[in-house]
Amino acid sequence: MRPKYDLSDFTFLIPIRLDSIVRVENLMVTIDVVTKHFVTNIKVLNVDGYENGILPKLIGKKSYYEFVEDWDNVFYRTKYLNRMALSASTPYLVIWDADVIVPVEQIKEAATWIRQGFDIVYPYDGLFYDTSDIIREAFLKRKDIRFLKRNTAKMGLIYGKNMRGGAIFVNRKKYIESGMENEEFYGWGPEDFERYTRWKILDYKIYLVPGCLFHLSHSRGHDSMFRSYEQLKDTNNAFLKTKYSNKNEILKNRKVLWKLLH
Repeated sequence: MRPKYDLSDFTFLIPIRLDSIVRVENLMVTIDVVTKHFVTNIKVLNVDGYENGILPKLIGKKSYYEFVEDWDNVFYRTKYLNRMALSASTPYLVIWDADVIVPVEQIKEAATWIRQGFDIVYPYDGLFYDTSDIIREAFLKRKDIRFLKRNTAKMGLIYGKNMRGGAIFVNRKKYIESGMENEEFYGWGPEDFERYTRWKILDYKIYLVPGCLFHLSHSRGHDSMFRSYEQLKDTNNAFLKTKYSNKNEILKNRKVLWKLLH
């Protein structure tokens, strides 16, 4: 058996709200794949109205687990990611969705580029494949990424060819300086593209590792869609405000927004 690759200077941040057994299964296989190949730190933050005690038992010692009681129907993911980033102590962070699989060599390459001075590294090149329910179920039995690669032609690109979310390696200091997550995004929205646009305007060194990301299929709850026309309008406005700002305006806006929200 190959020795695990050392990523002890990284912390994977996985904020979650689990609304189905499929989401639980996806989370567990996501953690299993990472811990099988890497010595690293994983933080799982479960945000919900009630803690039934099942998830911490399933996770065990594979990661640090925390529960936050929150009865809001909307999963305020940006706020909780910021909380997790500030509490982490490693020099590098990995923003990681609870249902993504990335080939091991791509993760290693992403870690290498971050350590060599890049501010932001995506461990894939924008190709974000949705597995489908059938392929997902087969993968859960095998837990072999080669199976996903062999079946890529049967999957769909749910966000086109230029996705900018799901898995991101960041220099923690530079991430915090950029304003971290934009908390104007309350619930589902284009925060992945706003974040990437902001980093580009700030002249951050960004690299995309060649290769794809696999998204484990699941049903879409209200946290995976716009809740209302007002929310759609608000999130679009938040994105456009960043898109048409210059570097100084972005830095100023981040500081003002942080004071207002905290």
